[in-house]
Amino acid sequence: MKTTVVILAAGFGTRMRSKQVKVLHRAGGLPLVEHVTRASKAVAEPERTIVVTGHQADDVERALAGNGVSFVRQGPPQGTGHALAACRERAAGFDGLLMVLLGDAPLLTAQTLLQLRDTQAASNRAATLLTTTLPDPSGYGRVIVNPAGDVTAIVEHKVCTPQQREIRVINSGIYCFQAKLLWDHIAKIQPNPISNEYYLTDMFEILTGLGHRIGEMHIPDSNELLGINTRVELAQADRVLRDRKRRSLMLAGVTLEQPETITIDMDVEVGQDTVVEPFARLLGTTKIGDDCRVGAGAILDGAILGNNAAVHAYTLVSNSSIASGAEVGPFSRLRMNSAVEADGRIGNFVELKNTQFGAGSKSQHLAYLGDSTVGAGANIGAGTITCNYDGVAKHPTHIGAGAFVGSNSTLVAPVTIGDDSYIAAGSVITEEVPPEALALGRARQTLKHEWAKRRKQQHGKKH
Repeated sequence: MKTTVVILAAGFGTRMRSKQVKVLHRAGGLPLVEHVTRASKAVAEPERTIVVTGHQADDVERALAGNGVSFVRQGPPQGTGHALAACRERAAGFDGLLMVLLGDAPLLTAQTLLQLRDTQAASNRAATLLTTTLPDPSGYGRVIVNPAGDVTAIVEHKVCTPQQREIRVINSGIYCFQAKLLWDHIAKIQPNPISNEYYLTDMFEILTGLGHRIGEMHIPDSNELLGINTRVELAQADRVLRDRKRRSLMLAGVTLEQPETITIDMDVEVGQDTVVEPFARLLGTTKIGDDCRVGAGAILDGAILGNNAAVHAYTLVSNSSIASGAEVGPFSRLRMNSAVEADGRIGNFVELKNTQFGAGSKSQHLAYLGDSTVGAGANIGAGTITCNYDGVAKHPTHIGAGAFVGSNSTLVAPVTIGDDSYIAAGSVITEEVPPEALALGRARQTLKHEWAKRRKQQHGKKH
């Protein structure tokens, strides 16, 4: 059945104690509300997913751009009923079902939404609400269900009788309505006399008063319905999401050593028979091929690894790529669209920034290559640096295929080192080096015999 989804994301979330609106706080590497929009795609076509925004609406809408959703702004917040009513003009023409989700419930799965849709579609009820059982339901509305399985009341905690407080079945705030019935009667919700807000839960009393039945769908795993109100709950959701991700990767053929220590964002992809060592962090849109190895403590953020690539321990790779058979690290850094081509070698304490490093080339120790291109089969000696910044602008360095750059060379950009040329160790290179040439850019050594001996005689021996 055709389903419209409305995601309520207008609240600020004062209990987060943050300057940022709650739904933009991140768990599993994504904003809370993005988890919800992704799950909603299982039941709703893009044009039928509406996000209600309010506080920091521009930021929320910018974060969800490209997710195939539309937006309605609530204006001054006056409760959940008011938020949903704000969508009436946009959604009243949509027939079928209308599902209401919360933008701060990131653990809800697509499978549960499909089940909720199908449960409501197969019933003759006006609505179905998701419920779960909590060991401690304090603060939650209790759901009263009759023997026929119909919801007869939702009682807020503060007005529960002592007997009702013993009920541990709670309202999740996630619902699926017959759309026409909802829109026909939503205007009957009245402001609460104490808070002056319009509560969507009042809709159930309105519908039952008209002779309609309300059903429930009980979720055994209460974690899935966790709403985020505090940083403690945010951390709990993050743990659940990352545990799901690690489990799915291991079941798909990835080896995670001490998996509980490894951080993996939701959009990360890892190929079969890759091994990830303890305390690694795989972040953002990182994509790792088959048969790779990621060393202990390595951080990959927006990295791309070809098959059989290796990132050794304590290496940082950010928005950069490592081709098949290449190795990087330990203790290296690649950033700003750097690329190591097939079978390249980047060793300890080498940094690449915006650098294309050729196939089979090597830079094994203590070097900085910035805004550079390095041809295939080149060798960059220890201590080599490119001087790419003159205080105003960045300049490129081009190192040809097969070039040999001796240790402690300083390449002052812009400069070109020709194919198969040699740079003598300790040189400062400021001019173009032709192919197959030898360049020496260092001062001539001066030797003063017995200078140290005379100094000792003049000043006395000192250590």
